[in-house]
Amino acid sequence: MREIHIGKTGITTAQNGFGALPIQRISREEAVRLVRMAYEGGMTYFDTARAYSDSEEKLGYAFGGMRDKVILATKSQAKTPDALRADLETSLRMLKTDCIDIYQFHNAAQVYRPGDGTGMYECMEEFKKEGKIRHISLTAHKIGIAMEAAKSGLYATIQFPFSYLSGEKEQELVRTCRQNGVGFIAMKGLAGGLIRRADAAMAFMNEHDNVVPIWGVQKESELRDWLSFMSRPAEMTPEIEAFIEKERTELMGSFCRGCGYCAPCTVGIQINACARMSLMVRRAPSADWLTPEWQAEMEKIDECIECGLCRDRCPYGLDIPNLLRENLADYRAIIAGKIKV
Repeated sequence: MREIHIGKTGITTAQNGFGALPIQRISREEAVRLVRMAYEGGMTYFDTARAYSDSEEKLGYAFGGMRDKVILATKSQAKTPDALRADLETSLRMLKTDCIDIYQFHNAAQVYRPGDGTGMYECMEEFKKEGKIRHISLTAHKIGIAMEAAKSGLYATIQFPFSYLSGEKEQELVRTCRQNGVGFIAMKGLAGGLIRRADAAMAFMNEHDNVVPIWGVQKESELRDWLSFMSRPAEMTPEIEAFIEKERTELMGSFCRGCGYCAPCTVGIQINACARMSLMVRRAPSADWLTPEWQAEMEKIDECIECGLCRDRCPYGLDIPNLLRENLADYRAIIAGKIKV
């Protein structure tokens, strides 16, 4: 598998990273086994966050005594320097390390800069001087924030959603990162579960020589898919290219990525599930989506009061109330048997 030089950091890793958000959902024993299996299979880049409950702690257990063999990236959602330092100290303790390779502002709402009055960037610089972090980085869901950070000269890496369903703006972000020596870490390479073919997803990433995708893994079967590409790289064949083009035609546009930043809903709608229900039912047909419990959740859409908060919070600018109504109408037609899935 191709090795990627992450911007100007001096860090090199296989173009196949491990996204550790899902391991918060499994036992510590299973998580440690899975993470070590990933390392033994060739993965060296592991990404987590303070917000991912016990994910950091599980990575810490997995890599005890072998810290120098892996690259650890984590994140903080803190909004003040004091909270940022508290998060860092907790992360260091949970990860059982004295230094984090890539420390990221998590889903940044602004591009922190020296002298902006927040003290946030200066705090990161202090961490570097203290030897507690190696590189200052940022994750975002808004393209404007990511692009500004990529051009600023202040950040070692940018993490942003990127998959074969991404558009020209995302492609331009990848090019900007390359031009400015900024590493590009791709989250949501499977578009929140809408992409179902690992070989197509990986072949797309292989078209970019400066992108490190972090695949969210919580099952051995999922991990084996990604590890198989270590010795047998996925290539962009005419068949895969045609498949991706068909996928783009069907899916690009106003679909919910499932990021969850619209929450909480004023009336309790599970927006990041309900706003993509129609696509999930059609692309991965399962009786699990049609249970009385899910039907009751979908019917909550009728209680929407059009407060607009979800629309304002959506980093992709989606008209969420309308998207919810469309999904409910389609879901009802599926339940009534008018539409076969």
